[in-house]
Amino acid sequence: MTPPAASPVIAVAGLGIESSTFSPARTHAAAFHPQRGEEVLTRYPFLAPGQPLREAADWRGALVGKSLPGGIVTAEAFAALSEELLERLSALPRPDGLWYDIHGAMTVEGLDDAETVLLGWIREVVGPDVLVSTSMDLHGNVSRGLVHQSDLITCYRKAPHEDHMETKERAARNLVELLASGAPRPAKAWVPVPVLLAGEQTSTRIEPARSVYAAVDEVEAMPGVTDAAIWVGYAWADEPRNRAAVVVTGPDEAAAAAGAERLARGFWAARRDFDFVAPTGTLDACLDAALSPGAARPYFISDSGDNPTAGGAGDVTWGLHRVLARPEFADPEGPTVIYASVPGPEAVEAAEKAGIGATVTVTAGAEVDDRHAGPITMTGTVHAIRHGDRDAETEVVLRVGSVRVIITRLRKPYHHEHDFTDLDLDPRSADLVLVKIGYLEPELFDMAADWKLALSPGGVDQDLVRLGHERIRRPMFPFDPDMAEPDLRARLIPASDRPLDGVDE
Repeated sequence: MTPPAASPVIAVAGLGIESSTFSPARTHAAAFHPQRGEEVLTRYPFLAPGQPLREAADWRGALVGKSLPGGIVTAEAFAALSEELLERLSALPRPDGLWYDIHGAMTVEGLDDAETVLLGWIREVVGPDVLVSTSMDLHGNVSRGLVHQSDLITCYRKAPHEDHMETKERAARNLVELLASGAPRPAKAWVPVPVLLAGEQTSTRIEPARSVYAAVDEVEAMPGVTDAAIWVGYAWADEPRNRAAVVVTGPDEAAAAAGAERLARGFWAARRDFDFVAPTGTLDACLDAALSPGAARPYFISDSGDNPTAGGAGDVTWGLHRVLARPEFADPEGPTVIYASVPGPEAVEAAEKAGIGATVTVTAGAEVDDRHAGPITMTGTVHAIRHGDRDAETEVVLRVGSVRVIITRLRKPYHHEHDFTDLDLDPRSADLVLVKIGYLEPELFDMAADWKLALSPGGVDQDLVRLGHERIRRPMFPFDPDMAEPDLRARLIPASDRPLDGVDE
């Protein structure tokens, strides 16, 4: 890519989190680990010095913060982070473009559609002429207002999100190319699709999502189209914007509309075919399967209802209570089990003081979400202690019978093999690994000889209907399984410097 004679100034800003409104947890500003100024650019390998995209523009970081999924963001945290972001943005040279790097499923106390609100404030600072490219998770929510305030908008095309950095690079590249071309703002065709499904039911590893998302590349290749995207939406928040959506952008209005309608029809037609990415069952049934004669090893079980990477509090003890109650695991020589994980700051402190090899009795969990089970008290041997983790801060492993329970100071997801080996645990030689997760992330998926997804309780319960959504737009599949055919015609959204007519429908 050849830089223009005068490189455009492009600012980078955004806040990202998945926020479960069905969790009692709250998310504070520190959880976003905000990066500022030049540090922002270090998040993106394609903006490293010498990379073509870096040389194509004058990139200026404002503030980007990304939090582990969790509970609703406090009004105080959102105000503090937004105010700093806007102050830093106003101190930059006036940008020609802005890359808005978000997740798209942030819920803030007392506020609907927080990402659109923040982008509106950003536009008040940078002005209506600045071109905005928005990049998102496919589990984000795309309101009419967010499309209106953006000029380009895209999202991941894989779940699990193996293309997350590729998507960010595409958003940045599309913006650079639009600025370099001097072309008018692109047409934007938006189609809300009244379907709300969990990510574990819409993995692109399997059909029908694999084929539904394969059509995105075909639409993007159409003449007159710049980008095409399908959002599954975020199922564990109760807001009017939460549902699937399609957006196609490009210089040709008719092509964008035709492409968007094709993708929307394909998603709607497949709605009844979506199924969980793995065999499911109660936790007890999953444990029975894992312990059955001839079961493959290592056998993985997803304790899905408290998945911290979907918005769970991470400290639900219901699953661990069930595991430790199994007589098969009472004997230290029984099946080797790894359980990841449960937060317990006081338990971690006690294990640290006692040291590796000591026997301790500690209590952990249920400090945030005690709706399903109370704190759990365990007596075991301290197996490992590790400091300095970005999320957990401190981790300990307690051997209780044949179960290795990972206890953390703060909640942490366990997605990589090194998350275990750093704690002197070998998941490959374990009989059973239970992880608070939904679909297995790539390293765990490749490691698992077999696995099941346990339909356990928590803030991200996979049984969406029983959660009790009250504010989503109805009718909505699967809440209204026999609903009439929806209007899947494309809504052409005007540029942000023009009035937005109509409601978010």
